[in-house]
Amino acid sequence: MAIDYYKKAEKNASTGYDQTQEIVSRMLAEIEADGEAKAKEYCQKLDGWEGDVVVSREQIEAAKAKVPEQLKADIQFAYERVSRFAAAQRDSIREFETELSPGLFAGQKLIPMETAGCYVPGGRYAHIASAIMSVATARTAGVKNVIACSVPRDENGIHPAILYAMDLAGADTILQMGGVQGIASMAFGLFTGKPADILVGPGNRFVAEAKRQLFGRCGIDMFAGPTEIGIIADDSADPHIVATDLVGQAEHGPDSPAWLFTTSRALADAVSERIPGLIADLPETQSKAADAAWRDYGEIVICDSREEVVEVSDRYASEHLELQVEDLDWWVAKLTSYGSLFVGEETTVAFGDKCSGTNHILPTKGAARYTGGLCAQKFLKIVTYQRQSREATRDVAATTARLSRCEGMEGHARTGDVRLAKYYPGEHFDLVIDEEV
Repeated sequence: MAIDYYKKAEKNASTGYDQTQEIVSRMLAEIEADGEAKAKEYCQKLDGWEGDVVVSREQIEAAKAKVPEQLKADIQFAYERVSRFAAAQRDSIREFETELSPGLFAGQKLIPMETAGCYVPGGRYAHIASAIMSVATARTAGVKNVIACSVPRDENGIHPAILYAMDLAGADTILQMGGVQGIASMAFGLFTGKPADILVGPGNRFVAEAKRQLFGRCGIDMFAGPTEIGIIADDSADPHIVATDLVGQAEHGPDSPAWLFTTSRALADAVSERIPGLIADLPETQSKAADAAWRDYGEIVICDSREEVVEVSDRYASEHLELQVEDLDWWVAKLTSYGSLFVGEETTVAFGDKCSGTNHILPTKGAARYTGGLCAQKFLKIVTYQRQSREATRDVAATTARLSRCEGMEGHARTGDVRLAKYYPGEHFDLVIDEEV
């Protein structure tokens, strides 16, 4: 394989991880030990918030009054599409019962989780769409209690549009608390008395690490890191659009990777030339973030063939992957590892991030090799059951007894023995495999 790193990243997803891990571990332990008081202390120290943690209905109504009608319409547009897609995902899996052999039935049930904790970022940017992506999907899946939290923006609390979106999407309780303290509060059931069965939503490295450390005590959507974009482009691509899309994701933060995979050195040249100017043209906050992200985490990889591009792309397993190439169907059929795929120049990551319908809470740091993004099924427990007639028990019990004894598990074997003895008294069964294995 001939791969040329036209531009190689200076940092990777593990940069600075150890310090983050230590800080989060200490905070979680303190909040679990001291409860709501410690969570409020961190909220005051880190968020600058001294008001009520639980948002009141009056505050929600006041926030609604501040949201322009056009923005309300845009939030509604996004909410409808995200909810419809989540409903289609939910309906794509079903409950069933099947007869495996005469008298032996096995089935599948779909049970929504009791409580979901949805984190909505609100620090550098007001992530209005994230409120819809997490809360609406949980509600559509049938979760009974949906708790949402976000960092207070100022002395008035959570950004009004985020609050409006959370309420529209169906949050039952909203906490004005960000970061590790917000995640911990939802996980431990602080301020609500309802510990989360699952924690979902994007966030900074501290939020992601808190979710990782809490995994096991509750479920999480995925192990996540800073947002990523990968673009596969060839000679047919518009270099200005490619460069704009890379910069568009890099503005998320100084540690957001942006990758271009291509077979065209001419395209690599053209994209590389345009990126500095596009970054410089952004407002100051966004420009600083994008500049650091591109400098430290940006890459351009040139391959000899499209087969090599597929191999490289699948190894990176980008959170978002755009295709700006000819023969789109070939690429869609060959690629296997990505969080969400954006097929053709007409679509872009921002469309999926904001309103087109697919969820933007997606796997990062290579996790797309083994999982997809947030979906209705993440909030459903897919459980199984079985029932059988006494006649079916004849074969199942005897087989279980023999297999268990072969494994050395005599107690298991005897659970089959007692049923055969009760249901078929006086009948002889071969319950031991005589041949030595």
